[in-house]
Amino acid sequence: MPTETPRKNADASGIREASGHPWLVADVGGTNARFAWVAQPQGRAERIRKLAVAQYASPLEAARAYLESVKKDLGEAYRAPGQAAIAVATAVKGDRVELTNSQWSFSRAALQRDLGLAKLVVLNDFEALALSLPRLEPAQYRPWPGAAAPGRDAALAVIGPGTGLGVAAVVPTSAGWTPVPSEGGHSTLAPGNDFESALLARARAQCDHVSAERLLSGIGLPLLHQVVSEELGSPGPELATEDIVARGLAGGDAACGRTLEVFCAMLGSFAGSVALTFGARAGVFIGGGIVPRLGDRFFASGFRERFEAKGRFKPYLEAIPTALITDTMAALDGAVAALERR
Repeated sequence: MPTETPRKNADASGIREASGHPWLVADVGGTNARFAWVAQPQGRAERIRKLAVAQYASPLEAARAYLESVKKDLGEAYRAPGQAAIAVATAVKGDRVELTNSQWSFSRAALQRDLGLAKLVVLNDFEALALSLPRLEPAQYRPWPGAAAPGRDAALAVIGPGTGLGVAAVVPTSAGWTPVPSEGGHSTLAPGNDFESALLARARAQCDHVSAERLLSGIGLPLLHQVVSEELGSPGPELATEDIVARGLAGGDAACGRTLEVFCAMLGSFAGSVALTFGARAGVFIGGGIVPRLGDRFFASGFRERFEAKGRFKPYLEAIPTALITDTMAALDGAVAALERR
């Protein structure tokens, strides 16, 4: 669950009242940190800016750079935020936060103090994305062709290949939508056919544990491409994720094209397992930065077929909608929801 350190009253150090706006929200991944401003109650994230994680030594430096830009924009109307919610790409437990795929680490208590906040909520980035799901509007996602749109009457789940592979869900309860964070991206990846079994065998020669993230993520695509190339008998130079995607979409590179096919198919199998695990009968969303780049190639892939290919539970999965989140800033509204819940 997300953790927070509330302080109810202002003091001499400049800590502001916990109930006050504006709020600061952020979504921090392995590559980029997205910051936004919430000016008033029931407001949406605005003044969104994306900062490169590598250009800042810590989230404190990045947050201060963002706040300085807002202060410059607003001038005399600027007021420092009283609360903040920061979604981070790692498991959150205790005061110390270490990002999984980034050099950033920080103390929650120190960050709250240094930013002068009355309240700071720190939560997993996909917990925040899960909290955004009930708020998504049709313009923010693309449902699978010919399938029903996601509902709001049962659990919703989200998976997201970005730098890593995030997994979370949100469940309707009497207290409202309750997030269920997880580290499901690190669960063991299963093959769906003999070709994939051969790929996993090759990957296991390099990794003690082949998790879903090892192949189905930005850090995993180069390894997936490598083992696909080797299995096809055409090993070549190591390629970055961006190059694999670009070559695969352009055509003419058989190994990159097959890599994207395998990526989509295995992601479908993994998404089906997530749907079964969470009982996400209202829908499974796909987030992250990789799949939106695939465009129509994703919707022409074997994702949905493999999503449903669970033997006796195929009818169960056939009834579950799947949709691609096209708004890459959606997690910021989930961070807003995390503050509103408190």
